Amino acid sequence: MRLLLAFVLLAVGVCYGARAEEGAVLSGTLRTINDRGTILIGYRDSAPPFSFLNPGRQPVGFSLDLCHGIAEDVARTLNRDLLESDAPAWQTGVRIVYVPVAADERLPKIVSGAIDLECGSTTANAERAKTVAFSPVFFLAGTKLLVPLADGRPAVSSYRGLSGRTIVVGTGTTNAIALHRLATTVSPPITVTEVPNLNTAYDMLAAGNADAFASDDILLSGFVATRPDGKRFGITGDYLSYEPYAIGFRRDDAAFADLIRDSFVRMAGEGTLNRLYARWLVDRLPNGETLNVPMSPALAEMYRLVGQPD
Repeated sequence: MRLLLAFVLLAVGVCYGARAEEGAVLSGTLRTINDRGTILIGYRDSAPPFSFLNPGRQPVGFSLDLCHGIAEDVARTLNRDLLESDAPAWQTGVRIVYVPVAADERLPKIVSGAIDLECGSTTANAERAKTVAFSPVFFLAGTKLLVPLADGRPAVSSYRGLSGRTIVVGTGTTNAIALHRLATTVSPPITVTEVPNLNTAYDMLAAGNADAFASDDILLSGFVATRPDGKRFGITGDYLSYEPYAIGFRRDDAAFADLIRDSFVRMAGEGTLNRLYARWLVDRLPNGETLNVPMSPALAEMYRLVGQPD
């Protein structure tokens, strides 16, 4: 646990941006949002419970609720109303526009300005921080394997048991990096197949075209809970990597970084982080299933450091 907490604290150091200087409010992304009249929120359609489509095909999830909180603070800073994407055209203010993104296009879309906030299940690490900036960490995950069950138990207990077999991963994910690193440590080596999105990865496993699906443990739990045939599969193995989740945004934008950090401080102080965690990780999901994942001591300490009351 100490090693994990140290890893998380390091991630927090990576994620925080510099404070905005006085008088620099309407610069960078804030100025762009004000001039455009929209805030562009990037979302994933297959990363429950963080970012996915509900039965009505609307983007929902833990990450999107956090980004909605940030959008509220953006609108407040600009002295404008925050409008939902389906608000009547005659209403004026800052309108939320949801933009779908795939795993391998998340960071490029932040850099290009195609989205202002990336609200999915994105790992904040030092390598990615060379390209984009990150909010404080809001969840801790790790790479594990989803495999078929045999007599109620996972068919294999480790990636070593998949020697000579196929593991499917999402393109552009840290999971893919971890699996490619491990694939040649066994003989015969594991075949690592990359696919554009996690729905496709799950479908390959379900169809028998892959022997395992590697992703963050919480996302695998989401598939087990939300797919009709999810109970056929089980999560197995040691953690193959650790993944601290954060909201992504453009680098070198001190005013926007300051607003996002302050928004997290506000949500922590109001107890919103705890409530949103419970809503998406403990309570019932839109399909009626529950993940029932209690908050880890490390994450609770993270929230306390941001400002969550004891």
